[in-house]
Amino acid sequence: QVQLVESGGGLVQFGGSLRLSCAASGSADSFYVMGWYRQAPGKQRELVALTTMGGSANYGDSVKGRFTISGDNAKNTVYLQMNGLKPEDTAVYYCYAVFRGTYWGQGTQVTVSS
Repeated sequence: QVQLVESGGGLVQFGGSLRLSCAASGSADSFYVMGWYRQAPGKQRELVALTTMGGSANYGDSVKGRFTISGDNAKNTVYLQMNGLKPEDTAVYYCYAVFRGTYWGQGTQVTVSS
């Protein structure tokens, strides 16, 4: 059973930066897709960023140019560097991974104060 462990969330001021990490354990294979979604109160879960085993990346429109995703296939770990944070980035950020199945992390809170 694959487990995802997220870290790096917290409280930051407007314009600040945070780096999220997500490490997957329990799989002998490398991930096919791994990345992040987020959900703010009263809103639907939305794509933040995904990366593939081949290294390509896909970003949600609201974070393009500010967030950067990177992955370490050997460690089954992904990182999300978030710069230029805005109050509207406040949400619970969920790690997402595709191995032979689809998996979600427990979520980590990111709060951006104005």
